[in-house]
Amino acid sequence: MNAITIDNLSKSYGKVKALDGISFEVHRGELFGLIGPDGAGKSTLFRLLATLLNADSGNALIDGYDIVKHYREIRSRIGYMPGRFSLYHDLSVEENLNFFAALFGVKVEESYDLIAPIYSQIEPFRKRRAGKLSGGMKQKLALSCALIHRPSVLLLDEPTTGVDAVSRSEFWDMLRGLKERGITILVSTPYMDEASRCDRIALCNEGRILGIDTPEGIVRGFDAPLYGIRAKRMFKLLEAARSAEGVVDCYPFGEYHHLVTDNSFSEERFAEQMHTFEGLCIERLEPTIEDMFIKLMKR
Repeated sequence: MNAITIDNLSKSYGKVKALDGISFEVHRGELFGLIGPDGAGKSTLFRLLATLLNADSGNALIDGYDIVKHYREIRSRIGYMPGRFSLYHDLSVEENLNFFAALFGVKVEESYDLIAPIYSQIEPFRKRRAGKLSGGMKQKLALSCALIHRPSVLLLDEPTTGVDAVSRSEFWDMLRGLKERGITILVSTPYMDEASRCDRIALCNEGRILGIDTPEGIVRGFDAPLYGIRAKRMFKLLEAARSAEGVVDCYPFGEYHHLVTDNSFSEERFAEQMHTFEGLCIERLEPTIEDMFIKLMKR
């Protein structure tokens, strides 16, 4: 049995279609990533799964329980960490943890072995008010509170947004440790680099699923030659490159423009066509998940 089954789920806010008939499954014990930009519908999906909203159509199951009919059972089985820090700012670290333990009718000691690798990093600050914690420490406290009742499924909505790079990396190491303990994790992120740390990912945009596969499988789907180009006058280079022979697409990508080509493309001919651009550099690249996301988004 899958831990999460989503079937043709839709949700609108007035004229805005937040989710447009999405369907996918998360296997038990899997670390599954929902990857997409702001406005893709990720938070709406998490609120539906956490039984905080009702869908307009479609349905979903968590551990075999329907998110509408069996919302009480689901709430005892999931750990939910919303995108915005939602613990009590005026309570201390220790008081927040005790509050959530009491809410689920458990004692902190009963689940301490599960949260210890996470909570031990903030335990020296257990008397500090939650509102005075750094972003990384708030993240660890929120995760500890979400785990205090030993959920079978963990729903994490953009947990690393606004957190420094070191804390982000530590957080994903923690998720891998939780997965090894058999917890199913559905996590959303706008950061494409975090996608490679998931077992499988779903690329989403504007309420729709664009593709689902392993991170490696997603990248293998990019079947066109890819180049990186740069020179002085980058905007003019972008315009010129898009009209060059053999070029399918060209888009900004960090310090470079990424150039998607067909089999008729020639580096030498392209360099000749762009000879007016001082400092022109062109090199063959391996595609990334972000390149595949851009390709699917433009279909």
